[in-house]
Amino acid sequence: MSERAGELASLVEEHAAVLARLKATTDAIGEIGSHHDEQGICADLAAFLCRHGYEAAAVDVRSEEGPGWARAAVAGDPELVHRVEPRHDPEPRTYTDVAPGGGAVRVVSAPLEWHGRVIGSVGAVSVRATAPTEHERATVHDAARLAAVHLGHARRLDATERTAFHLQQALVAEPGRPHPNLEVSGRYLPVGARTLVGGDWFETVRLHFGRSLLVVGDVMGHGLDAAVDMNAYRSALRDVASTDLPPHRVLRQLDTVVADDGGLRPATCLLVQVDPARGSATFASAGHLPPVIFAADGSADLVELPVGPPLGTGVGGYEPVTRAIAPSDTLVLFTDGLVERRGEDIDVSLARLSTLRLRPGSGPEELVEEVLQRLDAHHAEDDVAVLAARLRERHAP
Repeated sequence: MSERAGELASLVEEHAAVLARLKATTDAIGEIGSHHDEQGICADLAAFLCRHGYEAAAVDVRSEEGPGWARAAVAGDPELVHRVEPRHDPEPRTYTDVAPGGGAVRVVSAPLEWHGRVIGSVGAVSVRATAPTEHERATVHDAARLAAVHLGHARRLDATERTAFHLQQALVAEPGRPHPNLEVSGRYLPVGARTLVGGDWFETVRLHFGRSLLVVGDVMGHGLDAAVDMNAYRSALRDVASTDLPPHRVLRQLDTVVADDGGLRPATCLLVQVDPARGSATFASAGHLPPVIFAADGSADLVELPVGPPLGTGVGGYEPVTRAIAPSDTLVLFTDGLVERRGEDIDVSLARLSTLRLRPGSGPEELVEEVLQRLDAHHAEDDVAVLAARLRERHAP
Protein backbone atom coordinates (compact mmCIF):
# COMPACT_ATOMS: atom_id res chain seq x y z
CA MET A 1 0.00 0.00 0.00
CA SER A 2 2.84 2.38 0.89
CA GLU A 3 4.52 1.60 -2.46
CA ARG A 4 1.32 2.47 -4.29
CA ALA A 5 1.02 5.69 -2.33
CA GLY A 6 4.59 6.54 -3.19
CA GLU A 7 3.89 6.04 -6.89
CA LEU A 8 0.82 8.24 -6.69
CA ALA A 9 2.78 10.94 -4.87
CA SER A 10 5.49 10.78 -7.52
CA LEU A 11 2.89 11.07 -10.29
CA VAL A 12 1.27 14.06 -8.57
CA GLU A 13 4.66 15.71 -8.18
CA GLU A 14 5.54 15.09 -11.83
CA HIS A 15 2.13 16.38 -12.92
CA ALA A 16 2.64 19.54 -10.88
CA ALA A 17 6.09 20.02 -12.41
CA VAL A 18 4.70 19.63 -15.94
CA LEU A 19 1.94 22.13 -15.20
CA ALA A 20 4.51 24.56 -13.76
CA ARG A 21 6.62 24.21 -16.91
CA LEU A 22 3.56 24.72 -19.11
CA LYS A 23 2.64 27.85 -17.17
CA ALA A 24 6.21 29.14 -17.42
CA THR A 25 6.15 28.57 -21.19
CA THR A 26 2.85 30.43 -21.48
CA ASP A 27 4.27 33.27 -19.37
CA ALA A 28 7.37 33.38 -21.57
CA ILE A 29 5.25 33.87 -24.69
CA GLY A 30 3.58 36.86 -23.06
CA GLU A 31 6.67 38.37 -21.43
CA ILE A 32 9.51 37.82 -23.90
CA GLY A 33 9.33 39.86 -27.08
CA SER A 34 7.27 42.73 -25.69
CA HIS A 35 10.08 44.89 -27.09
CA HIS A 36 11.14 44.79 -30.72
CA ASP A 37 14.78 45.81 -30.30
CA GLU A 38 17.70 43.56 -29.44
CA GLN A 39 18.44 45.18 -26.09
CA GLY A 40 14.80 45.01 -25.00
CA ILE A 41 14.40 41.35 -25.98
CA CYS A 42 17.50 40.37 -24.00
CA ALA A 43 16.24 42.35 -20.98
CA ASP A 44 12.86 40.57 -21.25
CA LEU A 45 14.61 37.18 -21.20
CA ALA A 46 16.80 37.93 -18.18
CA ALA A 47 13.90 39.40 -16.18
CA PHE A 48 11.65 36.45 -17.03
CA LEU A 49 14.14 33.91 -15.66
CA CYS A 50 14.51 35.86 -12.41
CA ARG A 51 10.73 35.76 -11.98
CA HIS A 52 10.71 31.99 -12.49
CA GLY A 53 12.99 30.46 -9.91
CA TYR A 54 16.46 31.88 -10.53
CA GLU A 55 18.38 34.42 -8.46
CA ALA A 56 20.24 36.05 -11.37
CA ALA A 57 20.45 35.89 -15.14
CA ALA A 58 22.65 37.32 -17.88
CA VAL A 59 22.33 37.41 -21.66
CA ASP A 60 25.29 37.71 -24.03
CA VAL A 61 25.02 38.28 -27.78
CA ARG A 62 27.40 37.72 -30.64
CA SER A 63 28.21 40.63 -32.93
CA GLU A 64 26.67 40.42 -36.40
CA GLU A 65 29.88 41.70 -37.97
CA GLY A 66 32.54 39.71 -36.14
CA PRO A 67 33.39 37.05 -33.57
CA GLY A 68 33.08 39.34 -30.55
CA TRP A 69 30.55 38.87 -27.75
CA ALA A 70 28.93 41.53 -25.57
CA ARG A 71 26.76 41.40 -22.46
CA ALA A 72 23.33 42.66 -23.51
CA ALA A 73 21.25 42.35 -20.33
CA VAL A 74 21.37 41.25 -16.70
CA ALA A 75 18.79 40.81 -13.95
CA GLY A 76 18.73 39.74 -10.30
CA ASP A 77 21.56 39.66 -7.77
CA PRO A 78 24.53 41.65 -9.16
CA GLU A 79 26.92 39.55 -7.07
CA LEU A 80 25.83 36.43 -8.97
CA VAL A 81 25.63 37.79 -12.49
CA HIS A 82 29.38 37.59 -13.02
CA ARG A 83 29.13 33.80 -12.59
CA VAL A 84 27.57 33.59 -16.02
CA GLU A 85 29.99 33.10 -18.89
CA PRO A 86 29.02 33.45 -22.56
CA ARG A 87 28.97 30.04 -24.22
CA HIS A 88 29.75 29.69 -27.91
CA ASP A 89 28.58 26.11 -28.40
CA PRO A 90 25.03 25.15 -29.44
CA GLU A 91 24.48 22.69 -26.56
CA PRO A 92 22.71 23.56 -23.28
CA ARG A 93 24.90 23.21 -20.18
CA THR A 94 24.54 23.15 -16.41
CA TYR A 95 27.72 23.85 -14.48
CA THR A 96 28.52 24.32 -10.82
CA ASP A 97 30.64 27.03 -9.23
CA VAL A 98 31.58 27.57 -5.58
CA ALA A 99 30.20 30.59 -3.75
CA PRO A 100 32.48 32.59 -1.40
CA GLY A 101 30.70 31.03 1.58
CA GLY A 102 31.31 27.53 0.30
CA GLY A 103 27.83 26.86 -1.10
CA ALA A 104 27.12 25.66 -4.59
CA VAL A 105 26.22 28.08 -7.33
CA ARG A 106 24.60 26.36 -10.29
CA VAL A 107 24.34 28.00 -13.69
CA VAL A 108 21.92 26.70 -16.31
CA SER A 109 23.17 27.89 -19.70
CA ALA A 110 21.39 27.72 -23.05
CA PRO A 111 22.30 29.00 -26.51
CA LEU A 112 20.31 31.56 -28.44
CA GLU A 113 20.26 29.80 -31.78
CA TRP A 114 18.57 31.10 -34.92
CA HIS A 115 18.65 29.45 -38.34
CA GLY A 116 21.43 27.12 -37.27
CA ARG A 117 23.71 29.85 -35.92
CA VAL A 118 24.41 30.66 -32.28
CA ILE A 119 23.75 34.39 -31.96
CA GLY A 120 23.92 34.55 -28.17
CA SER A 121 23.61 32.68 -24.90
CA VAL A 122 21.77 33.01 -21.60
CA GLY A 123 22.78 31.84 -18.16
CA ALA A 124 20.44 31.54 -15.16
CA VAL A 125 21.96 31.27 -11.65
CA SER A 126 20.52 29.21 -8.79
CA VAL A 127 21.89 29.13 -5.24
CA ARG A 128 19.39 26.68 -3.78
CA ALA A 129 20.63 23.62 -1.91
CA THR A 130 19.17 21.31 -4.54
CA ALA A 131 20.06 21.40 -8.21
CA PRO A 132 17.47 22.72 -10.68
CA THR A 133 15.10 20.00 -11.82
CA GLU A 134 14.79 18.81 -15.39
CA HIS A 135 11.67 20.94 -15.86
CA GLU A 136 13.33 24.00 -14.33
CA ARG A 137 16.26 23.61 -16.70
CA ALA A 138 13.81 23.12 -19.56
CA THR A 139 12.21 26.45 -18.70
CA VAL A 140 15.56 28.15 -19.41
CA HIS A 141 15.94 26.26 -22.69
CA ASP A 142 12.37 27.02 -23.83
CA ALA A 143 12.73 30.71 -22.98
CA ALA A 144 16.06 30.84 -24.82
CA ARG A 145 14.55 29.34 -27.98
CA LEU A 146 11.68 31.83 -27.90
CA ALA A 147 14.02 34.78 -27.29
CA ALA A 148 16.31 33.63 -30.11
CA VAL A 149 13.43 33.79 -32.59
CA HIS A 150 12.53 37.31 -31.49
CA LEU A 151 16.19 38.32 -31.56
CA GLY A 152 16.68 36.94 -35.06
CA HIS A 153 13.62 38.79 -36.32
CA ALA A 154 14.83 42.01 -34.68
CA ARG A 155 18.17 41.70 -36.42
CA ARG A 156 16.51 41.03 -39.75
CA LEU A 157 14.28 44.08 -39.26
CA ASP A 158 17.31 46.20 -38.34
CA ALA A 159 19.07 45.11 -41.52
CA THR A 160 16.00 45.95 -43.61
CA GLU A 161 15.67 49.35 -41.98
CA ARG A 162 19.35 50.12 -42.52
CA THR A 163 18.99 49.26 -46.20
CA ALA A 164 15.86 51.36 -46.52
CA PHE A 165 17.43 54.27 -44.66
CA HIS A 166 20.52 54.19 -46.88
CA LEU A 167 18.22 54.15 -49.91
CA GLN A 168 16.39 57.21 -48.62
CA GLN A 169 19.63 59.00 -47.80
CA ALA A 170 21.03 58.19 -51.25
CA LEU A 171 17.89 59.49 -52.95
CA VAL A 172 17.68 62.68 -50.89
CA ALA A 173 21.41 63.33 -50.77
CA GLU A 174 21.74 63.45 -54.55
CA PRO A 175 19.76 66.52 -55.61
CA GLY A 176 20.65 68.36 -58.77
CA ARG A 177 23.29 71.05 -58.56
CA PRO A 178 22.11 74.67 -58.47
CA HIS A 179 24.05 77.48 -60.08
CA PRO A 180 27.25 78.49 -58.24
CA ASN A 181 25.56 81.79 -57.39
CA LEU A 182 23.49 79.94 -54.76
CA GLU A 183 24.76 78.47 -51.51
CA VAL A 184 22.50 75.60 -50.39
CA SER A 185 22.26 73.07 -47.55
CA GLY A 186 19.76 70.25 -47.03
CA ARG A 187 18.98 67.68 -44.34
CA TYR A 188 16.68 64.68 -44.08
CA LEU A 189 15.72 63.17 -40.70
CA PRO A 190 13.58 60.01 -40.50
CA VAL A 191 11.15 59.83 -37.60
CA GLY A 192 12.04 57.51 -34.72
CA ALA A 193 14.21 54.42 -34.60
CA ARG A 194 11.74 51.93 -36.02
CA THR A 195 10.41 53.80 -39.01
CA LEU A 196 11.34 52.95 -42.56
CA VAL A 197 11.89 55.53 -45.23
CA GLY A 198 9.18 57.98 -46.16
CA GLY A 199 8.23 60.32 -48.95
CA ASP A 200 9.92 63.55 -47.83
CA TRP A 201 12.43 64.97 -50.32
CA PHE A 202 14.14 68.06 -51.61
CA GLU A 203 15.67 68.95 -54.94
CA THR A 204 17.52 71.72 -56.78
CA VAL A 205 17.36 72.23 -60.55
CA ARG A 206 19.70 74.48 -62.54
CA LEU A 207 17.81 76.70 -65.01
CA HIS A 208 18.84 79.14 -67.73
CA PHE A 209 20.21 82.65 -67.11
CA GLY A 210 21.69 81.85 -63.70
CA ARG A 211 18.37 80.88 -62.11
CA SER A 212 17.76 77.84 -59.91
CA LEU A 213 14.60 75.98 -58.88
CA LEU A 214 14.37 74.89 -55.24
CA VAL A 215 11.95 72.09 -54.43
CA VAL A 216 10.67 70.36 -51.30
CA GLY A 217 7.93 67.74 -51.34
CA ASP A 218 6.13 65.19 -49.19
CA VAL A 219 4.50 62.03 -50.55
CA MET A 220 1.76 60.63 -48.36
CA GLY A 221 2.70 57.65 -46.20
CA HIS A 222 5.89 55.88 -45.13
CA GLY A 223 7.86 52.86 -46.20
CA LEU A 224 9.47 51.76 -49.42
CA ASP A 225 6.31 52.40 -51.47
CA ALA A 226 6.34 56.06 -50.45
CA ALA A 227 10.07 56.26 -51.21
CA VAL A 228 9.56 54.74 -54.67
CA ASP A 229 6.76 57.22 -55.40
CA MET A 230 8.96 60.03 -54.11
CA ASN A 231 11.65 59.08 -56.60
CA ALA A 232 9.06 59.01 -59.39
CA TYR A 233 7.96 62.54 -58.44
CA ARG A 234 11.57 63.73 -58.51
CA SER A 235 12.16 62.24 -61.95
CA ALA A 236 8.96 63.75 -63.33
CA LEU A 237 9.76 67.13 -61.81
CA ARG A 238 13.23 67.19 -63.37
CA ASP A 239 11.71 66.51 -66.78
CA VAL A 240 9.05 69.21 -66.42
CA ALA A 241 11.42 71.76 -64.87
CA SER A 242 13.86 71.36 -67.76
CA THR A 243 11.33 73.18 -69.96
CA ASP A 244 12.08 76.32 -67.87
CA LEU A 245 8.44 77.09 -67.10
CA PRO A 246 7.55 79.36 -64.16
CA PRO A 247 6.90 77.49 -60.88
CA HIS A 248 3.09 77.53 -60.99
CA ARG A 249 3.12 76.07 -64.51
CA VAL A 250 5.65 73.43 -63.46
CA LEU A 251 3.20 72.37 -60.75
CA ARG A 252 0.33 72.36 -63.24
CA GLN A 253 2.25 70.13 -65.65
CA LEU A 254 3.44 67.84 -62.85
CA ASP A 255 -0.10 67.54 -61.48
CA THR A 256 -1.34 66.49 -64.93
CA VAL A 257 1.43 63.92 -65.38
CA VAL A 258 0.77 62.37 -61.96
CA ALA A 259 -3.01 62.40 -62.36
CA ASP A 260 -2.73 60.68 -65.75
CA ASP A 261 -0.42 58.04 -64.27
CA GLY A 262 -2.92 57.13 -61.57
CA GLY A 263 -0.49 54.90 -59.70
CA LEU A 264 1.29 57.44 -57.49
CA ARG A 265 0.22 58.63 -54.09
CA PRO A 266 -0.78 62.29 -53.71
CA ALA A 267 1.99 64.64 -52.63
CA THR A 268 2.45 68.20 -51.49
CA CYS A 269 5.16 70.27 -53.12
CA LEU A 270 6.67 73.76 -52.86
CA LEU A 271 8.68 75.35 -55.66
CA VAL A 272 10.86 78.45 -55.44
CA GLN A 273 12.54 79.85 -58.55
CA VAL A 274 15.46 82.02 -57.46
CA ASP A 275 16.79 84.69 -59.82
CA PRO A 276 20.02 86.13 -58.34
CA ALA A 277 20.47 88.64 -61.17
CA ARG A 278 17.14 90.27 -60.33
CA GLY A 279 17.32 89.62 -56.60
CA SER A 280 13.92 87.93 -56.62
CA ALA A 281 12.24 84.61 -55.87
CA THR A 282 8.97 83.27 -57.29
CA PHE A 283 7.00 80.82 -55.17
CA ALA A 284 4.21 78.31 -55.93
CA SER A 285 2.64 75.77 -53.56
CA ALA A 286 0.73 72.54 -54.11
CA GLY A 287 -0.79 71.97 -50.68
CA HIS A 288 2.52 72.59 -48.94
CA LEU A 289 3.44 74.70 -45.92
CA PRO A 290 4.94 78.13 -46.71
CA PRO A 291 8.69 78.73 -46.58
CA VAL A 292 10.41 81.08 -44.16
CA ILE A 293 13.03 83.73 -44.88
CA PHE A 294 15.64 84.50 -42.24
CA ALA A 295 17.11 87.97 -42.48
CA ALA A 296 20.69 88.94 -41.65
CA ASP A 297 19.72 89.75 -38.05
CA GLY A 298 18.33 86.21 -37.53
CA SER A 299 14.65 87.22 -37.59
CA ALA A 300 12.13 85.03 -39.45
CA ASP A 301 9.42 85.95 -41.92
CA LEU A 302 6.88 83.43 -43.25
CA VAL A 303 6.08 83.90 -46.92
CA GLU A 304 2.34 84.22 -47.47
CA LEU A 305 1.29 82.05 -50.42
CA PRO A 306 -1.94 80.95 -52.09
CA VAL A 307 -2.04 77.19 -51.58
CA GLY A 308 -3.21 75.01 -54.46
CA PRO A 309 -4.34 71.38 -54.19
CA PRO A 310 -1.80 68.56 -53.68
CA LEU A 311 -0.26 66.99 -56.75
CA GLY A 312 -2.09 64.07 -58.29
CA THR A 313 -5.61 65.46 -58.05
CA GLY A 314 -5.69 66.79 -61.62
CA VAL A 315 -7.44 69.94 -60.42
CA GLY A 316 -4.58 72.41 -60.94
CA GLY A 317 -5.13 76.02 -59.90
CA TYR A 318 -1.64 77.05 -58.78
CA GLU A 319 -0.71 80.72 -58.42
CA PRO A 320 2.74 82.36 -58.27
CA VAL A 321 4.00 84.93 -55.77
CA THR A 322 7.19 86.92 -56.39
CA ARG A 323 9.14 88.86 -53.79
CA ALA A 324 12.55 90.45 -53.46
CA ILE A 325 15.42 88.50 -51.91
CA ALA A 326 18.38 90.29 -50.37
CA PRO A 327 21.88 88.77 -50.55
CA SER A 328 21.81 88.41 -46.75
CA ASP A 329 18.44 86.56 -46.73
CA THR A 330 18.28 82.78 -46.32
CA LEU A 331 15.33 80.87 -47.77
CA VAL A 332 14.24 77.80 -45.81
CA LEU A 333 11.89 75.23 -47.31
CA PHE A 334 10.71 72.34 -45.12
CA THR A 335 8.22 69.50 -44.75
CA ASP A 336 5.55 69.50 -42.05
CA GLY A 337 7.48 67.21 -39.71
CA LEU A 338 9.70 70.17 -38.80
CA VAL A 339 6.91 72.17 -37.18
CA GLU A 340 3.78 70.06 -36.64
CA ARG A 341 3.05 68.62 -33.21
CA ARG A 342 0.28 66.20 -32.25
CA GLY A 343 -2.94 67.94 -31.17
CA GLU A 344 -1.63 71.40 -32.05
CA ASP A 345 -3.16 73.78 -34.59
CA ILE A 346 -0.89 74.32 -37.59
CA ASP A 347 -1.02 78.09 -37.12
CA VAL A 348 0.50 77.64 -33.67
CA SER A 349 3.17 75.37 -35.15
CA LEU A 350 4.10 77.90 -37.82
CA ALA A 351 4.11 80.71 -35.26
CA ARG A 352 6.76 78.79 -33.30
CA LEU A 353 8.97 78.85 -36.39
CA SER A 354 8.26 82.47 -37.30
CA THR A 355 9.21 83.70 -33.81
CA LEU A 356 12.63 82.08 -33.87
CA ARG A 357 15.59 84.42 -33.57
CA LEU A 358 18.74 82.78 -34.85
CA ARG A 359 22.35 83.80 -34.62
CA PRO A 360 23.00 86.67 -37.05
CA GLY A 361 25.26 85.96 -40.01
CA SER A 362 24.90 82.16 -40.06
CA GLY A 363 25.37 80.43 -43.39
CA PRO A 364 22.80 77.91 -44.73
CA GLU A 365 24.55 74.92 -43.15
CA GLU A 366 24.74 76.49 -39.68
CA LEU A 367 21.23 77.88 -40.02
CA VAL A 368 19.74 74.47 -40.85
CA GLU A 369 21.45 72.88 -37.86
CA GLU A 370 20.22 75.61 -35.53
CA VAL A 371 16.63 75.40 -36.80
CA LEU A 372 16.63 71.60 -36.35
CA GLN A 373 17.98 71.96 -32.83
CA ARG A 374 15.72 74.83 -31.75
CA LEU A 375 12.59 73.00 -32.97
CA ASP A 376 13.77 69.65 -31.54
CA ALA A 377 13.45 68.07 -34.98
CA HIS A 378 15.47 65.01 -33.96
CA HIS A 379 12.44 63.99 -31.84
CA ALA A 380 9.79 64.99 -34.38
CA GLU A 381 6.66 62.89 -34.90
CA ASP A 382 7.10 62.77 -38.68
CA ASP A 383 9.94 62.75 -41.19
CA VAL A 384 11.72 66.07 -41.66
CA ALA A 385 13.26 67.47 -44.84
CA VAL A 386 14.82 70.94 -44.86
CA LEU A 387 16.43 72.87 -47.71
CA ALA A 388 18.10 76.26 -47.15
CA ALA A 389 19.50 78.58 -49.82
CA ARG A 390 21.16 81.97 -49.91
CA LEU A 391 22.58 84.10 -52.70
CA ARG A 392 26.33 83.68 -52.81
CA GLU A 393 28.09 86.99 -52.28
CA ARG A 394 30.16 88.30 -55.15
CA HIS A 395 33.51 89.72 -54.21
CA ALA A 396 35.06 92.42 -56.33
CA PRO A 397 38.30 91.32 -58.06
